Amino acid sequence: MYKPIIGISMGDPFGNGPEITVRALSRPEVYECCRPVVVGDLTSMEYACRIAAQVYGSTPSLHVIREVSEALFTCGTIDVLDLGLVPEDCYPSLSDDRTATPSPLGIGSTALGGEAAFSYVVKVIDLAMAGKVDATVTNAISKEAIHMAGHDFSGHTEIYAHYTNTRKYAMMLAHDNLRVIHVSTHVSLREACDRVKKERVLECIRLADHTCRAMGITHPKIGVAGLNPHCGEGGLFGREEIEEIQPAIDAAIAEGILIPEGKPTPPDTIFSKALGGWYDVVVAMYHDQGHIPLKVKGFVYDPEKQRWGAVSGVNITLGLPIIRVSVDHGTGFDQAGNGLCSDLSLCNSIDYAIRFAQNKRQGTA
Repeated sequence: MYKPIIGISMGDPFGNGPEITVRALSRPEVYECCRPVVVGDLTSMEYACRIAAQVYGSTPSLHVIREVSEALFTCGTIDVLDLGLVPEDCYPSLSDDRTATPSPLGIGSTALGGEAAFSYVVKVIDLAMAGKVDATVTNAISKEAIHMAGHDFSGHTEIYAHYTNTRKYAMMLAHDNLRVIHVSTHVSLREACDRVKKERVLECIRLADHTCRAMGITHPKIGVAGLNPHCGEGGLFGREEIEEIQPAIDAAIAEGILIPEGKPTPPDTIFSKALGGWYDVVVAMYHDQGHIPLKVKGFVYDPEKQRWGAVSGVNITLGLPIIRVSVDHGTGFDQAGNGLCSDLSLCNSIDYAIRFAQNKRQGTA
């Protein structure tokens, strides 16, 4: 089986990205399936390795590269394409009281962190567009930090769309067999309602069908959520289902896309049906309609240990000329430096990226 080269952007240097990257790339099974390379900063990865050694007793070594062709791709060694953007003095020594040390670590969003994280993403996109990596995986960035650095993007999805010149795209979240694609994402709820239009809903249905086929699902079953309670109850609670969503469903069915119910499904039941195997993917009408059920399933908090026991699931950008999969959690600024952040979502993301890259190479994507 071909082992694809996976470019991993480190995420905000003052968040959880460096630490979970070290944890994930400490796993031998990752190197059995792919060839990972990290795009980030050596100083951040060195600090994350020191944290890992303190918490777990061992850590991989780091191999600095300037080009992907210099990577070793060997378990026990993490290849780091170092952009050299974060000074070493941004990180306190482990013996210091980190709450008293003047360091961006643990503070939250900073312009430096935003500029660095943005640069890692642009670089990994460039590598993929040039064919130097087979797929990209992104750690979390702070939208506030990106804006503080002067970049007017609302998230990874929009950055990827801009730098790949992609006009038709969408976000899909996935956890196990629960998959959700969004008609709109990072806009106000009022604007999200205005964006529920036939052409956009149809576009998302097509992307959902295409992506499931790219994953190896030969006959995808697609559920389409309504916007209003009870799907508008025949127009009593809104007419979007009648005037926009149903026409999109009718057009998709005419194209041969399988939508089992042939009509919008009430949003309060569609995800239970998806978990029960009724659908391979759900088209949600706005951000939280899709995000909440995915995160209820994938994010598990341990009240006894007072920390997250599992943070799983992935974020996939559909419609791009390159493969992009991302962790489905935030930067975790408040947890940076403790070495306990879960790498489960990153491992899930790497798994998805491998699957897409292998299918693409075999001509099935």
